[in-house]
Amino acid sequence: MNREIKVNGLPYRTRVYINNQVLIPSNLVKLLGIEKNLFANVVIRHEGRIINISRVKLLRNRRATSRQFTIPREVREAYGVKPLDEIEIVNIEPAETINNRRDELLRH
Repeated sequence: MNREIKVNGLPYRTRVYINNQVLIPSNLVKLLGIEKNLFANVVIRHEGRIINISRVKLLRNRRATSRQFTIPREVREAYGVKPLDEIEIVNIEPAETINNRRDELLRH
């Protein structure tokens, strides 16, 4: 079942899922080079307002390259972000890679 979402880059418009998660399609994950990242800093636009979300955990499926992240409750409440709202992902930057985290743990 191939349901590939074609994305050429950022900004990327999408909807918030019913469980308050946002999908980052696999081709965007590959384009941004965040396949190995565990956390990211995400900038979204909701109803014309820019929202910075620091260190969201990038959730993954074993078989897919796509990622999802949950919009934190405090952000949803402060900005009125609800399930099925349309948002725009403006920027995604790696906050920490799995390898960097592992190497740091091994040094201590």
